[in-house]
Amino acid sequence: MTAREEVRKNVAIANRVLTEVGLANGPTISLGHVSMRLPGEPDKFYVKGRGYKIDALPRMMPEDMILCDLEGNKLDGPPNSTQCYEVKIHSCIYKARPDVQAVVHVHPQFTVLMTILGTPIRVMAGGQGMNILKHPINMMRLYKIIQSEEEGQEVAATLGDNPAMLLLGHGVVVAGNSMGEVVGGALGLEEQAKMNWYAYCAAGPNYPTIPQDLVDQVFAGTIPFEQLPHFAGQNADQHRQAGNAVFNHYAEIVSRDLN
Repeated sequence: MTAREEVRKNVAIANRVLTEVGLANGPTISLGHVSMRLPGEPDKFYVKGRGYKIDALPRMMPEDMILCDLEGNKLDGPPNSTQCYEVKIHSCIYKARPDVQAVVHVHPQFTVLMTILGTPIRVMAGGQGMNILKHPINMMRLYKIIQSEEEGQEVAATLGDNPAMLLLGHGVVVAGNSMGEVVGGALGLEEQAKMNWYAYCAAGPNYPTIPQDLVDQVFAGTIPFEQLPHFAGQNADQHRQAGNAVFNHYAEIVSRDLN
């Protein structure tokens, strides 16, 4: 398998995962797209397209993916298909952020709901989207789909150096180093948003969250496991760098029909 074929397959799998983890299903089963930059060809990326006979994320195949350049132009893909309508989200972020290797845009229910309420999504539980919530997430006040270069540039500017940005009543964009990181980030943020919504319903708009000083302790870093005598010599720190376990689990499930 060539590098292009591997990226194309992995992008198809990541798009399938969006449905498997509940970020895009029911009426939004065709809404959302993951992309990845080509290693060695940073001016190109693969992304889900439009125009398929059955346009649904869990049905995506590697050969359905669209190769684009940094202007959002289609370079390769199946006949009668186009790049995703909001391809400028991806192309403009890749142009503005050379460090970014993967991007996802999706419309999770609770995340979208919190943008309408105008209530920031705050940390409610450990281990779920916390890195995304290290800093406040900027929101772009635009409900329509992102179509033009100017709109794409505004998305990239709203994102800035952060891993995520929100679109009012529309969805979330997450950028990072891998598809596991961005899909896992969107999933973690949705779980935090869900808990924020439950707390809002239970206690009103001034509901309590985890105190900021305790959240700061998490972001300040933990003791390397190898420095703890009961973990010494067991490569525990290396295990923690093995990738997004949740994404890897679902990626294996959705790729069972792919060889």
